[in-house]
Amino acid sequence: MGNRSRLILVVLAGVLLVGCGYNKIQSQDERVKSAWSEVLNQYQRRADLIPNLVNTVKGYANQERQVLVAVTEARAKVGSIQATPALVDDPVAFKKFEAAQGELTSALSRLLVVTENYPQLKSNQNFLDLQAEVEGTENRIAVARHRYIQAVQAYNTTVRSFPENLTAKAFGYKPRPNFSVENEASIAKPPTVDFGSAASTP
Repeated sequence: MGNRSRLILVVLAGVLLVGCGYNKIQSQDERVKSAWSEVLNQYQRRADLIPNLVNTVKGYANQERQVLVAVTEARAKVGSIQATPALVDDPVAFKKFEAAQGELTSALSRLLVVTENYPQLKSNQNFLDLQAEVEGTENRIAVARHRYIQAVQAYNTTVRSFPENLTAKAFGYKPRPNFSVENEASIAKPPTVDFGSAASTP
């Protein structure tokens, strides 16, 4: 086979790949990876805030030990899961990760509700700063998760549709797991953290 024939085959192969959605799959795959990285970044940001939050609350509400322990244990459970980019290719591991993050969200919410009973804590500047950080992080998590959901939906639609599904199978691209439907409400409306102001302190 001559050089010209090889060149023609390469060009034809490229045209076929483009026509079968190879480049589209590649682009959407990169969007999923990028969106997932941002989800992990924001979850890590929240995990990093929790020790300071727990210690600050403990100084004023140490009697709420059960709630404090629940948050600490939930954070430890999240930390025990290897949150790598490969997690989006493993539906079972993804489900575990999602469940662990859900437990942490729930435990953190209970802790924040408990703090309403401690006016002195609500007027502590360090606590107020953490309040703002927690609220901002919850909002960032909601945005990051929403972007990931959209990226995965677009990617999954492509790899399941003809003729792109043939290309996906040929190159080993499979549908990716997504956040479950029962969490959609919390994604659309992240928890609001409102501890009132120092002026409300007796």
